Amino acid sequence: MIAGLPMYDRPDTFGANDRLWNLAREALADRGIAAPERLTRGIDTWTLWLRPDLVLAQTCGLPYRTALQGKVELVATPVLDLHCEPGFYFSEIVVRTDDVRSTPAEFAGARLAVNDRCSQSGWTAPLEWAARNGIGFGNTMLTGSHFDSSLAVAKGDADLAALDALSWKMIERWDAHAPNLRVMDRTSPTPALPYISAAGSDSDLIRQALRDAVADLRPEDRLSVGLKGITWVSAERYLEVATPPQAN
Repeated sequence: MIAGLPMYDRPDTFGANDRLWNLAREALADRGIAAPERLTRGIDTWTLWLRPDLVLAQTCGLPYRTALQGKVELVATPVLDLHCEPGFYFSEIVVRTDDVRSTPAEFAGARLAVNDRCSQSGWTAPLEWAARNGIGFGNTMLTGSHFDSSLAVAKGDADLAALDALSWKMIERWDAHAPNLRVMDRTSPTPALPYISAAGSDSDLIRQALRDAVADLRPEDRLSVGLKGITWVSAERYLEVATPPQAN
C-alpha cells in the first residue's frame, strides 16, 4: 500500500501533511480500509499515481484529464484557502517587482518559466491566459517546480511565471526571494488539484475519511497547508477544461 500528498508538500508543511495523513489513516481504519503508516515522499509522481495499491494521492487537473481518468478513482477535491469558488483554484502571474510592465500585452514574446509541461497551473493556465489576451510567449524555461519558477523570475532568468495560487502563498510566507516578485494578473479558475485512489477502490468511503480528517485537523495545520475542507467536483468538470494545443 502507498499514499502520498506531493502537490503542496515542502519542508515547511511536512509536519502538517503528516498529521493530516495520521488522521486520514485512522478515519480509513474506522471504515475498514487499510492504509500505510506513513506518506511516501521522493517517488516519481506518475509512479505514485498509477500504483495498483494506491490508497490516496493528490494529482493535477491536466494529468488527470489527459492520462489518469479511467485508470484511477476520483476521490475528492480540496477547498483551498483562496478567494474563488470552493473546489477551484487559479494561478498568479508573477513578475519581478522592478519590472515596469503592467499589462499582458507588454509581455508578448516574454520568456515564461514553467514548472512542468504536465502542470495545469504552470503550463496550460498561462497558455490560456496568453491566448485570451491575444499574445504569445517567446521561449520557455522548464524549471521542475513552482519554487524554481519563482526563483528563475526573481533572478531575471525568466520574465514571468504562472504559479499555483496556493504555492505562491507558501512562497510569500516562507521564501526569501518572494519580495523580489509581484503579482501582475491571474488566470481563469479551474477545478483544484484532485485526490485520487487506485482503480476499483471505494472512493466514497475514502472521501468520507478524508473529509473527517480535514475537519479534525488543527487550525494551524489547516492554515499551513491552505486547506479549508473537502468537496466534490465531478470528473466531467475536470474533463471540460480545455487543453491548449501547445500543451498536448
